[in-house]
Amino acid sequence: MNESDDKNQPQLERATLGGGCFWCLEAVYQQISGVKSVVSGYAGGAQPKPSYEAVCTGATGHAEIVDVLFDPQIVSFRDLLEIFFVIHDPTTLNYQGNDHGTQYRSVIFTHSEEQANIAHEVVAELEQSQIYSSPVVTQIVTAPTIFPAEDYHQNYFQQHPNQGYCMAVVAPKLAKFRAKFKALIAPQYS
Repeated sequence: MNESDDKNQPQLERATLGGGCFWCLEAVYQQISGVKSVVSGYAGGAQPKPSYEAVCTGATGHAEIVDVLFDPQIVSFRDLLEIFFVIHDPTTLNYQGNDHGTQYRSVIFTHSEEQANIAHEVVAELEQSQIYSSPVVTQIVTAPTIFPAEDYHQNYFQQHPNQGYCMAVVAPKLAKFRAKFKALIAPQYS
């Protein structure tokens, strides 16, 4: 590749978000224009190379997350956060719906000072708007090591749309996203 080709390549950024089960977040973020990849995984715990079984106990300290690679020329980090705060409840500490434990906490793992500033701004705006009757408990912390989840968790909703949890929990969150953020849906999902 020559130098001029390199200048034409988009500078991609990462967003790492935890808001309950990673299957829900993954299904939504995969449908956004400008998102290049979404990997379900674990972050924020002490155990090296955590497994799903270990994370589910809550003892590892990891959160279920999605690691999103995106083109900020197409979709902004702020857009990704606005979606994040619509598709999960940021006011519940360590649970989403029937999923309970620290692995389901609401957390934004930031990859730059700019992302941290934007995350704090968005949370402050939410608090000021009083859209929620309870305080936002979303953690905003510097991104630690990200561990991809096992292969069977990747593209879960796409592969298992008729599975009970997917129909009862993932599909409604996806529908909520699609209704509110039509302009951000990638053409292949329109």
